Amino acid sequence: MGADIAKKQKMAEEEIGIDGKLVMSVEKLQEIQDELEKINEKAGDEVLEIEQKYSHIRQPVYDRRNDIIKTIPDFWLTAFLSHPVLGELLTEEDHKIFKFLSSVEVEDSKDVKSGYTITFNFNPNPYFENTKLSKTYTFLEDGPTRITASTIQWMEGRGIPNGVALEKKGNKRPLAEESFFSWFSEVNQKDDGEDEEDMFLEIQDEVAEIIKDDLWPNPLTYFNNDPDEEDLEEEEGGDEGNDSDDDEDQDDEEDGDE
Repeated sequence: MGADIAKKQKMAEEEIGIDGKLVMSVEKLQEIQDELEKINEKAGDEVLEIEQKYSHIRQPVYDRRNDIIKTIPDFWLTAFLSHPVLGELLTEEDHKIFKFLSSVEVEDSKDVKSGYTITFNFNPNPYFENTKLSKTYTFLEDGPTRITASTIQWMEGRGIPNGVALEKKGNKRPLAEESFFSWFSEVNQKDDGEDEEDMFLEIQDEVAEIIKDDLWPNPLTYFNNDPDEEDLEEEEGGDEGNDSDDDEDQDDEEDGDE
């Protein structure tokens, strides 16, 4: 009996020893993780400083680029239509409005990481009184992204030019059912956790991110790749071919009469 008690006591001491070593190991591991967190935080601050620095350096270059773009007719309309995603969002009436779009700007918040603003600048036009339309995304630390946007001051008799879906003809894309400009009125916040609301904001975020991260850095890529011009050339080529066939048939008829 005494041997059994001694054995159990020894086993209990060994378990305590093992648990103690485990606790010490976990504590040391936590210390290392805390050290890494401090390094990562410092690295993040330094990266942010660099991003802020180069954001400031790039701005005058973007301004010079905008000055040149303003001299090119329908630059932004062409770039948007050529983009595989953004081009699908413009209605036929949007095409007419985009002809008055003089420049697009993307501006980061002062600390870069807390958000950004997308601004569309317009020449005077018969559609709305605004000379600029902006949409701002503010990333809040405590949860949802706050989205604010300009209210479009439509001219009398105008409004968001929503239309019916049109059938696709040939190689041309079908026109959108809803105006691109409805994007400026979509400013709901993701605060109720509903699936429909989540999907709604995901679509909004996708458009903003595409403009910010894809179109804005190098719009010339899409301006130089205009699918509508290619389609037009194909259609003109087809018409020329038909004209040639008609001429040949007419020559055959004249030879037969002779």
